[in-house]
Amino acid sequence: MRLIQFLAENGTQHVGCVADDGRSVRAVGGFVSSYELAQAAIARRVSVDALAQPALTGEALPYDVLLREQRVLTPLAHPDVAHCFVTGTGLTHTGSASARDAMHQKLSGGEESLSDSMRIFKWGMEGGRPADGLPGVQPEWFYKGNGSIVAAPGAPLAMPDFALDGGEEPELVGLYVIGPDGQPYRLGYAIGNEFSDHVTERQNYLYLAHSKLRVCAIGPELRSGALPAHLEGTSRIRRGSEVRWEKPFLTGEANMCHSLANLEYHHFKYEAHRQPGDVHLHFFGTATLSFSDNIRVEPGDRFEIDLPALGAPLVNPLALVDRGFAIGGVRAL
Repeated sequence: MRLIQFLAENGTQHVGCVADDGRSVRAVGGFVSSYELAQAAIARRVSVDALAQPALTGEALPYDVLLREQRVLTPLAHPDVAHCFVTGTGLTHTGSASARDAMHQKLSGGEESLSDSMRIFKWGMEGGRPADGLPGVQPEWFYKGNGSIVAAPGAPLAMPDFALDGGEEPELVGLYVIGPDGQPYRLGYAIGNEFSDHVTERQNYLYLAHSKLRVCAIGPELRSGALPAHLEGTSRIRRGSEVRWEKPFLTGEANMCHSLANLEYHHFKYEAHRQPGDVHLHFFGTATLSFSDNIRVEPGDRFEIDLPALGAPLVNPLALVDRGFAIGGVRAL
């Protein structure tokens, strides 16, 4: 199913199901959030689809109107943003054929000659997709923030005034809820713009943690069920009516050096990531960035990530904000 969270004209929140043709939305009766829907599915030991499908009710609403009026929310959230973990893994995608060939040439030398990033990538190529049912090599992992950093579809991506850059990262996102017994449950997948400060990261790879502490966007839709192994999308940046940059991107397991199961294992193996009731939004990485093509964005530019297999595109403008915090801003008690 193609599930969304949306606001009615009176401001009440609903779960909705997008029609196969992408034109209309019907509410899922009895549930005000996908989190509540997931909790009910866990309690009844059924899939989200099995619970949502027979509960479709009411008139069909025009999907394009909901998107245009910014009444579509991120597809999964926790009622308490502190209980939503936004994380990700990097160096997971093999990239285009030419990039892959270039990487293979770099990897042909001795491991002692590789950078730390290339060494982790090499480990992923060699051991990220184990066939024996055992865990493979662990990937690069990072923390982005809690649920407060997730922007809804259409909402601005706020670049703080101390940032050196604000660049898109078109990615696949896994959406999870932890059950009462600590069991992680995957509701499905969504489009994500992981949005990072690539200039800060380029200064020194040890600044990666700083570069990831930024807002992100996820949605508009949650795709439940099995995911195609090969996914093709397009990432673009618009400035006014002009397409400033556009490039296709590939994702899905067929285009990754890690299996999704391996990435999930290395995230949820930590007990702190299996606390009952928590929500996890986990980015799976990308190989396509406008920053790699020397594109510099400006406030007002619009990021558009189009991955047709996961529904409507994710569109967000860039905004520069003053975070209002200065050195010496901590007070002693």
